[in-house]
Parts: sequence; C-alpha cells; structure tokens
Amino acid sequence: MIVGTAGHIDHGKTSLVRALTGVDTDRLKDEKARGISIDLGFAYLPSPDGGVLGFVDVPGHERFVHNMLAGASGIDFVLLVIAADDGVMPQTMEHLAIVDLLGISHGLVAITKADLVDADRLAAVKTEIANVLAPTALRDADMIAVSSQTGQGIDELRQRLFAESQRLGSRSDKGRFRLAVDRSFTLQGAGTVVTGTVLSGQVHAEDQVRISPSGLTARVRSIHAQNRPAQMGRAGDRCALNLAGDGITKDAIARGQVVLDPDLHAPADRIDVTLRVLASEPRPITQWMPVRLHHAAAEVGARVVLLGDGPIAPGTEAFVQLVLEQPIAAAAGDRFVLRDTSAQRTIGGGMLLDLRAPARKRRTPERLAQLEAYAIADPVKALSVLLDRPPGYVDFTAFCRDRALSATECDAIATDTSLFRLTTPKTELALSPANWLRLKRSMLATLTQFHADNPNLPGMGLERLRLQLEPRLPAPAFGALLQGLARTKDVSLDGAWIRLPSHEVRLTPQDERLWAKIAPLIEGTERFRPPRVRDIADLIHEPEGEIRRLLKLLGRMGRVDEVAHDHFFLRNTVAEMVEIATKLAGEAPDGQFNAALFRDQMNNGRKVAIQILEFFDRHGVTMRRGDLRRINKHRLDLFRRSSDSGGAQTASDTVSGRASSPVGRPDFKSGKGREPVLGGFDSHSLPPNSGHRHRRSAR
Repeated sequence: MIVGTAGHIDHGKTSLVRALTGVDTDRLKDEKARGISIDLGFAYLPSPDGGVLGFVDVPGHERFVHNMLAGASGIDFVLLVIAADDGVMPQTMEHLAIVDLLGISHGLVAITKADLVDADRLAAVKTEIANVLAPTALRDADMIAVSSQTGQGIDELRQRLFAESQRLGSRSDKGRFRLAVDRSFTLQGAGTVVTGTVLSGQVHAEDQVRISPSGLTARVRSIHAQNRPAQMGRAGDRCALNLAGDGITKDAIARGQVVLDPDLHAPADRIDVTLRVLASEPRPITQWMPVRLHHAAAEVGARVVLLGDGPIAPGTEAFVQLVLEQPIAAAAGDRFVLRDTSAQRTIGGGMLLDLRAPARKRRTPERLAQLEAYAIADPVKALSVLLDRPPGYVDFTAFCRDRALSATECDAIATDTSLFRLTTPKTELALSPANWLRLKRSMLATLTQFHADNPNLPGMGLERLRLQLEPRLPAPAFGALLQGLARTKDVSLDGAWIRLPSHEVRLTPQDERLWAKIAPLIEGTERFRPPRVRDIADLIHEPEGEIRRLLKLLGRMGRVDEVAHDHFFLRNTVAEMVEIATKLAGEAPDGQFNAALFRDQMNNGRKVAIQILEFFDRHGVTMRRGDLRRINKHRLDLFRRSSDSGGAQTASDTVSGRASSPVGRPDFKSGKGREPVLGGFDSHSLPPNSGHRHRRSAR
C-alpha cells in the first residue's frame, strides 16, 4: 500500500512520517535549512505480514502544490495531517479537495501536536474536521490524535495502517505496464535510475520499455520495488528502475514522463474529459480558458473547450475538451486536476475519457452520447454501449491501448461482446454483431439494386458503395471487409469494382466476334503501340463507327482505357505501364522521372509516351512538376491486371466479366489521395446471400 500525506504547512507531516518509519524524508539542503518540505519525500515501513508500506510525504506550502500533486496521484491511502492547535487551514482544504478530485476514498486523519492542546480543544478540532470531510469521499475516515514529540498515538496509528493495508489488499496488476516518473537521477556504477509509482501492469528485469511522450526506448536492467531488490514490480509498488539504452540519461527523462509498455506509446494532446468545478471556485469556467493540467506526475498548460451550451458554474460537472500545449502519456480513466495559470488555486478536476478527441464535430449529440459511454468504467459495458451509438463501430486497437488493457484482456472483451473485428495494417475496428449483419444485408441489397439498374456494368465502385452504407466504415476497414466477403464468396472483387458473384456481363455474340478481330491488334508485342480506331477499321475491314462503339462500351466495362482520342489500350497493358513508371521512379534518387526515360522503356514514340503520362496525370497516378513526374502511391491500385494474374490480357479475359477498375465508367471520378484497399478479415456467422442471380447481355 502506498500512503500519501496531505495537509497544511508546518502541521507535522514529515515529523509524523519520521515517527512512523524512522526515516527523515527531507533530503534537500533547502529543506533542512528552512525546516519545510519543498519536494516529495519517500519512506518505507516493513509490515508484520512481510509486506512493505510506502510513504509519499508531500510539501504543504501553497507554492509547492504542484509537487504535492506529482506525488498524490499514485497513492492508495491518504493520511490527512491536521495540527490540533491550528485546526483546519487553507492548504488543508486545498489538499483535501485535490484528494477528493483524484478519487482517493481511503484514508485516516492524524491530529498532530495533540500534546499541545487540552481535551476541549481536541474535541472542537474533531468537530471542525468532521464538517469539512462531510462532502468528500473521506467523510467516514477515523481520526487518531498523535504527537511526534511524545510518541502519543504513534503505535496506534502504525497498527491501524497495517490493518488498512491488509483490508485493502494489493492493487490488481492486470493491464499493461505504466510507471509515472517523479524522480530521475544517476547512480554511480548503475547509470540512470527513475522512480515512481506503478500505475498498472507489471514490469520485469530485462523488459523493453518506452519513455513517453519522448519516445525513447530502454531496457530495464534492474528493479527495486518497495525499497527492496526485485525481479518484478507491479501496480501499486513504489519502484526504482535502472534503465539502459541510447539517449537514456537523467536529463532525458524528466518528472512527468511515463515509463510504459512499448505498445502504449501514443501521446495525447487533445482529450475529452469530465470536469468537476470546485464549489469554492470564484468564477465559472469559460470557453478557451487557460489552465494548468496536472496528470500523474506531469504538469502542462492547457485550454478548456466547452462542449455544452454555456460556462460551467462552480460546484457543477460537465464534459469538456482539453487542448494541451504539450502531449502527455495517459490512459482513459486516469484522474486529473486543473489549477489556475498563476498556480494560486485549484479549479477542479475529473477523469480522462477519450484520448483521441476530435477537433471537429465535438459538440454534436452523437459525440456527447459517445462521451457518456466512454465515462463507463467497465470496459465491456463501455464498449457495448459505444458499439450501439454512432458511428456504429469502434477503433478497437485504440480502445484497448488507451485503457492500457493487455492482449488477453482485449480478447476476453471481444469474446464477451461477440465482436466482429476488421483488421487493417494500422488498426483493428470492431462492430457489434447486429451492426455487422445490418451492414452486410444493406451491402447485398445495394448491389442487387445496382445490378438491376445497371445491367451492362460489371460492378459498383468501392467508394461509391462505401458512402451509401451505414455504418460508414473508413476506407481501409471497408476494404478489409470486402476482402473477407470475397473469400467467403458473398461478393466478387474485380480490382476496384465489387459485384455479386451471380452477376456477369457478357457481350452480344456479334460484339464478341468483332472483339475477337480487334483484340489481337492491341495485345502481345504491339500492346504498347496499339493502332487507333481508324487504323483498326482499315486493318479488319469493319465500320469505324462500330469499332469505336464497341471500344467505348468496353471502356465503360473497364476492359480497355481510352488513353487519348480514339487510342485504346488494354487494361492489363495500362497496369503494366503503371508498373514501368513506378519502377522508373523507384530507381531514381529523388523518385522522379521524365518522359524520355518512360518512352525508352516503352520503346514507343515521344508523342504516345506523353499522351500516356498525361492520362496518368489526369487520374492522379502521376504528379507532374515541370518536365518531371513522381508516382502517387495512393493511386497504384486504380489500374490492376485482370484477376491480379500479371499475365497478358486476352480476348477471352476481356469478354468473360473478369475486370479491374472503374476508370472510364460513368460513376467514376478521378482524384488524388484515395486510400488503398488493404486489410484482413475476422468473420462470425454471415447472413444468407440474397439469392438473386444476374446475368445480362450488353447491348
């Protein structure tokens, strides 16, 4: 158990800790000279059961409340120290308010200097204390009169602390490891050592850790837990970690940083919170009000963004957004305290809810409903509620990381909530079973209607389909969903198109015969130099208008591309030319190439090479600057080989319904920056297929 002192200056906190433990926690020269605590002090007391009580002695002077806050956030039990002769004083009230805001509900009151007052005064002080404790979580705390000078009540208090430690037990060490750094120093023969309270999880010798928000990586060389050498530290322990790694020095790791599991490193600088304003605050909280945020051992400047309709009155609570001057390492559910910018008073505090708060649409009813769900402490209940509220899905990776949940805990939550999970390279999204079924049925119904309305088109554009469905998934997750459905044969993916497996577009027999004459002229060795429509008509002795009509139709079907007027290339050829351009850019030191290099690779004329590159420019595959071009990697999936086979396209490929992308189709709009379709799939039972079959002949 970690015991933290609280109380007014000169009420005997340090003397009391010394009487209990035999340790003088004033370690600084100034503290010795001035007779007051300036910074945090630490002491340990072995308990009869073999455990160790850790003490964090905090300064009582109003100028050092920021130091008090750095130590108070990690404690399990508060020892509120009030001198019998002075009674309740201003810093007593502020420390008590801070303890209450931090959610510390276990504690005792030590009435010090009891040897200096009579029984009547002691009774009056107890009444005064009971009155100030009444509106706080410590309202039922017992009071013990003590004297550090005479020893009165010290053993009783010590035994009571042992009993409270037994009653409270150890903190749960579930979750991933986090330690809030309150000291960093160099120890001769060991190197850099950091100390702090383990907020969650476990740490072992030789573990790899991250320093956040700085991002430095380190190895744990050795551990002291509760002032003893150990192989492991766990939640609730006061730990000293001997760290090693590139850039790891005492100056590189400051108070306020967090040593944590590498997977938790995701600093936050815009956080939605629930804020309770102290009733003692003289003014309401207004929009963009500057404050000092205290979280764990960190202190940073911040601005308050109101999410309600007006200022927040003293004594009330509301959702707000905190915009930080510097990022912090935090977890959802952590407590925080706000003080004014001059460090004169404590304004309020509360709980961190969402570490990835949006900058836009942060006050909508949908967003406020999300915050109500984020405020639920139990992760299973919180996730269940979030999944039933807009947007209908949850970033499960961020949800687990921001709550410092272990992989085992996340899997258990997914099982308990029957999650449907979509994996992309960067994250994993989760849907409820109901939303997944609704999404799939809506998708199949939309495709069925699209095929009925557009029988001559081989499929629907992925982005167009995504924007019509609810919940509207991010593009990478939607791509992962489609790939999974394609593997289960619910849909077919043809490059950037999607269709029902039963839908297939075929040319009329007359057009198939005409295409059989045209195809050999634009494939094979001549694929980079195909004849134009007029030349094709002369070669096969067919009407120019019919050839143009058929090639335009095949363009709408995604089988060919009209690179320039009346100049058609097979889609596979276009995909091959994209690969050539990509290879040229990859081989160039600056990632840029010119038309001459492209022409030489194609063994083509300059005019045709430039027409091809201008075609790529129009569709965002290349980006031109002067005479040079670079590749836009986000558009490389726009032109794909048929069935991703990599082989030359043939006439039979082109007429059989196996196609690639929507370029050239009436429902396609070119543009830059579309995200690539990537990802994986984790499926539960799927609803039955629509049962509709579509087979149409293009006319």
